Amino acid sequence: MVKLWMTAIAAILAGTASAAPPRPTMPIYDAAALARDCADGLAEASRLVRSLQAMPLGNAGARDMLDRWDRLRIRLEDFEGPVDLTANVSPDAATRHAAEACESQTTRFETDLYQNAALYARIKALTVRTGPAGKMRKDLLEAFEDNGVALSPDKQARLKAIADRLEDIRQEFDRNVRDNQTRLVFSPDDVKGLPQDYLDKAKRDDKGNYLLGFEYPEYVPFMANAESEDARQRYQFAFQNRGTPKNIELLAEAMRLRKEMAGLFGLSSYAEFATRRRMVGNPQTVEKFLRDVKSAVREVERREVAELTALKAATLHKPVGEITLQRWDADFYQEKLKKTRYSVDQEALRKYFPTEASIQWVMAISSRLYSIRFEPATVPTWAPDVRYFDVFDATTGKRKGGIYIDPFPRAGKYSHAAVWPVRGSARRSRRTPVAALVANLNRAGLNSEELETLVHEFGHLMHNILSDTQYATLAGTSVQLDFVEAPSQMFEEWARRRESLALLPQFCNPGCPAISEEQLRQISAARLYGAGILYSRQHLYAAYDMAASGETVPDPQALWERMEGDTPLGYVPGTHFPGTFTHIISRYTAGYYGYMWSQVLALDMLSVYGGNLMDPVVGGRFSKKVLAQGSEKLAAQLVRDFLGREPSNEAFIAEITGTRSTALLAH
Repeated sequence: MVKLWMTAIAAILAGTASAAPPRPTMPIYDAAALARDCADGLAEASRLVRSLQAMPLGNAGARDMLDRWDRLRIRLEDFEGPVDLTANVSPDAATRHAAEACESQTTRFETDLYQNAALYARIKALTVRTGPAGKMRKDLLEAFEDNGVALSPDKQARLKAIADRLEDIRQEFDRNVRDNQTRLVFSPDDVKGLPQDYLDKAKRDDKGNYLLGFEYPEYVPFMANAESEDARQRYQFAFQNRGTPKNIELLAEAMRLRKEMAGLFGLSSYAEFATRRRMVGNPQTVEKFLRDVKSAVREVERREVAELTALKAATLHKPVGEITLQRWDADFYQEKLKKTRYSVDQEALRKYFPTEASIQWVMAISSRLYSIRFEPATVPTWAPDVRYFDVFDATTGKRKGGIYIDPFPRAGKYSHAAVWPVRGSARRSRRTPVAALVANLNRAGLNSEELETLVHEFGHLMHNILSDTQYATLAGTSVQLDFVEAPSQMFEEWARRRESLALLPQFCNPGCPAISEEQLRQISAARLYGAGILYSRQHLYAAYDMAASGETVPDPQALWERMEGDTPLGYVPGTHFPGTFTHIISRYTAGYYGYMWSQVLALDMLSVYGGNLMDPVVGGRFSKKVLAQGSEKLAAQLVRDFLGREPSNEAFIAEITGTRSTALLAH
């Protein structure tokens, strides 16, 4: 199957192969090899640090200083990127653990690096202020300052200890979620309503019961289709507790440590520490933004909950006054309403979006928009399902980089969908980027939401691969955190519109039906329904994240119970969602608001395409003005450069209130 797939995509997407530099693929490790590579990489990086310290103090040779720094960054990236990916995708537990050990060593090295006063003095002495070099200098100075280079020795030591412990906490927290292989037992009665192809793929015991775990292709369809309320409640309860009880303790410790960290800098909260480097600038801007979101969606959510409660009452043949819509009911009755009102059955959509065809299709539309081509190549990979492609400029034939796609679930693998920037671009070092898309897709086909997820993550791939920066330090998705999702959120629209989706059937083998314009209108209307519940939930996550990073250190579970309890669907006693909230323990701490903040920018940037998403002229402009720039400019400037004006939130408000027009779907 893999060979046939690769032959097909080569015939469709590839042009004539051209001479190219050696392919920069990532190493495939076992535990011992990873440990050796980590030790060698850190030793070489230490040598490069010593050579930087020997540079003369002053502005003489400023470019040389920055070039040498970037070589250090590249040497670190050469093992940090593959190791970070390996920790999340290797099928071998020992290799994953070795990768985590290397990540801990790297964290300690990086803290020492950015507390190095001699290096800080040399970067500060450079007078370059403009262009990529000026932006790199600015970013480096902020990194040194954020790691405490100006603090007293005792505070520096404490900051280093905190950073080391936070990395240990992150690894353990993620591992407790990722490695939970619990399988729940459901009887045939429990799974009534599930599609037959779902049941055919499910594991079963010798009594005929179904054994379901926490992988998204198992959990999400179950919650939307299982008729048994008791079964949905049991599954959701287990899903919300899959990292507990230990992760609640780890989260509480992380909150205390982050508050202490902020205090070392004389700041009142970790939120203040984190946001001062982002687009928002301070926590107050985030809080105002979240208040505006809540104000916009509050009544929409209440109206939707009332409507779904009435549907539940009618389904159970009971008076509305006797019915409460529970949290485990929301997906089920939304799906039921959408099937009735909009004739949209998410499970039935899988025949329109076969998984292999969908992967080929998203590559094809990217090829057209950005004038690139993908050529499959046989390289070592960490699992049999993983594919690799070289990416070439379609005009010049020059290799731009390489991508890995790891599409399907397996034991021990990262459980969501994400892209790892394995290595960044750097023109001054003639370095091409490599990135990996990791997902947990249904093998047979995708529903419309899963197709959007695939396209979203492919947007991150393109942000990395189309990066054309002078320095690796500024490459790809190194942009400010509250902008990093915007290009991918914008790209999601290609999974919703006629002019792009009309191309998908040509990649189906065997053939698949084409989505009609009327079906697209219905799918869009169905997607917009539930916006109140969806964005209220997003608001809750973001508000919880900010409260957990605030001026007082709360009990994480008590805070969640109070905040979720204030929503229309309430808190489910005995659940511990914060113990599964991996974002809040990682780089998105005090940054979850960024998903909605960046969507404001994404929907506004989308307006430039007008009625033709497949316009390669606009696609080329977006690539040049945004994707290629990496973080060579501040995010606000990237947006202004592409829009030609200041951004607007009108499209976002229409999106979150479910009032966005579907008129463009006919184009």
